[in-house]
Amino acid sequence: MRFDIITIFPNFFKSFLNEALIARAQKKKLITIRSHNLRDWTDDNHKTVDGKPYGGGAGMVLMAEPIMKAVKNIKRKSKAKKIKTVVFSPKGKKFNQAMARKFSKLDQIIMICGRYEGIDERVAKHIADEEISIGDYVLFGGEVPAMVIMEAITRLLPGAIGKQESLKDESFNEAGIMGQKQLSKLIEYPHYTRPAIVKINGKARGVPKVLLSGNHKKIEEWRKKHAGQKH
Repeated sequence: MRFDIITIFPNFFKSFLNEALIARAQKKKLITIRSHNLRDWTDDNHKTVDGKPYGGGAGMVLMAEPIMKAVKNIKRKSKAKKIKTVVFSPKGKKFNQAMARKFSKLDQIIMICGRYEGIDERVAKHIADEEISIGDYVLFGGEVPAMVIMEAITRLLPGAIGKQESLKDESFNEAGIMGQKQLSKLIEYPHYTRPAIVKINGKARGVPKVLLSGNHKKIEEWRKKHAGQKH
């Protein structure tokens, strides 16, 4: 899987790329991540990537033309067969686990990160294949959503995590199969680890006894009962 990120802040990803399982996945050649500076596809001396919005209004808008050039250049150099270009937007499709699984089957994803007031609408309409939102809130730009997408997809790739069975019972594993009213049932059961007793604010807080029993049937029943519960 190859991830290409179009951004005006390519250094934003340095720490992300060199830590934990993302770094390991790159070393194992499961994924390749490249960040591209949008300003490299400008023609003027100031490397201008934004302009004032037509019709007036606050802020600046990222131009469609340098983004178009960047996407074309990346695709031209690619040997991938299954490529998808996405742009991050508050009005896009809500990213979820079902979408992560769908995207994990691709060979390459090109991600366009907005900044300032937004991106010229022609990018969403004519350049990107899909518009994606990671939630009902506003961020400074698309770099954090890009990291969310990369983590969600990478961990689904065979060999990316130590034990593949860890994916079996996790939250939202069947997202997209169930209806919206059933989504709460997709939340994974509560987890506990050592020590069995932890003193919190002066009170001893223990682990549910059934989890210490060694009775796997009862443990499974407890987990099914408590899956989807929010505390």
